[in-house]
Amino acid sequence: MTPVRQVAVITGSSSGIGAATARLYASKGWNVLVNYSRNPVPAEAVAAECRALGADVRVVQADIASDADCRRLAAEAEAAWGRVDVLVNNAGTTKFVPLRDLDALTAEDFHAIYDVNVVGSFHMTRALVPLMQRTPGGGIVNISSVASMMGRGSSLPYMASKGALNAMTIALARALGPSLRVNAIAPGFVETPWLKAGLGDDKYEAGAQAYRRGAVLEAVIQPEDVADAAWWLGAGAAKTTGEVILLDAGLRLGRL
Repeated sequence: MTPVRQVAVITGSSSGIGAATARLYASKGWNVLVNYSRNPVPAEAVAAECRALGADVRVVQADIASDADCRRLAAEAEAAWGRVDVLVNNAGTTKFVPLRDLDALTAEDFHAIYDVNVVGSFHMTRALVPLMQRTPGGGIVNISSVASMMGRGSSLPYMASKGALNAMTIALARALGPSLRVNAIAPGFVETPWLKAGLGDDKYEAGAQAYRRGAVLEAVIQPEDVADAAWWLGAGAAKTTGEVILLDAGLRLGRL
């Protein structure tokens, strides 16, 4: 009898952290749902890599800020596999605004960022909880940021949204236990095309160098580092819930 393969849903998985996480779960023998919001081409490329690793893959367009899209994604996962064991809420957005430039931000900026980073993660979680509870013991992993703890990052609304995501992680861990675990990862400077595009080449390289100088391990974070943590929190960590795991190469510790 062919063993039943477990299933991971990873939002925002057409590049960067999400893509690395999808590939890792596929390499471990899981089926994966690859999600994108606009461009299907990189999502299909990630799906092809996952299929080459032996996974059954679905590619689903969905804007997680839309509750209807999240419910449609959940329905597609149910139709394909009848189960979901891990959800990684990775999709996120920001607006790059210097910290001191308060006049460059509007209420609409806050709403747009919160709609994805906080409300979207809630929508996706709510949509999948009934399906995930059919096979208790699964995990929900929210991708937060060290910005939520240090007051540094791409913009004030981004930092605040990740702080809200941390609080929601703890509350959902209480609400969904004991059948499901809910944790978050707070990475530092992650080398991704998304960050490079947002900062521009010069600021990106300067930021990476400054980060290495400040971190105890003298390193920036790779998407695969976050994927490793998402694998442990999702597929393992059976007695861990309500935690925000700092993944910053020792930046918050600071150098001697």
